[in-house]
Amino acid sequence: MRNPFLDIPLETYEKHMNLDTVQQQQVLNKIMKKQLHGYDVNSVMILGIAGGNGLEHVETQKINIVYGVDINEKYLEVCRHRYSELDGHFETVCVDLTNKNVELPIADLVIANLFVEYIGYDAFTHHMNVMSPRYISVIIQINEQDGFVSESPYIHAFDRVCEVHHQMEEDKLTDELALIGYSKIYREDIPLPNGKKFVQVDFMKM
Repeated sequence: MRNPFLDIPLETYEKHMNLDTVQQQQVLNKIMKKQLHGYDVNSVMILGIAGGNGLEHVETQKINIVYGVDINEKYLEVCRHRYSELDGHFETVCVDLTNKNVELPIADLVIANLFVEYIGYDAFTHHMNVMSPRYISVIIQINEQDGFVSESPYIHAFDRVCEVHHQMEEDKLTDELALIGYSKIYREDIPLPNGKKFVQVDFMKM
């Protein structure tokens, strides 16, 4: 099955996420700033980086290298162009992480915002176990009303996303990461429009 994110234009994705009735682009940008500044790390990996929202918050005096990971090479091309000032500190990796056989670079902090739901607990914990980052920071979306894609003029671009979506549960994610040695060290609820919210959950390798 072809991954639906290979066929969603980045412009459409970002316009949807940026709508006043959705506001996920804006909220994720603020969260990314906090994630990048929250821990004393030299290397960061961002899973499902799309167009690089939040990369402007990277301080190269503190962070030597940021790896941007995505399944869509066109998204990564945009990232490299948009954030050319990070040249020498930013590398892109085009992989499908539903495949457990792919290898990732090692990083101190892994950021996975709205990502785990598209590969599932099993694949995610497999890659985290292999990489063994010191910190993992995850954003999951909780839908207090029906539907995980917010209503918008662009909604039909996301029709096939349900084929790869896994509904996330904070307790289940916490339990799965505990099995590979991670403990929860931080959580926060972030409200969104349309009866949705983000939950940020951070973990540390014990």
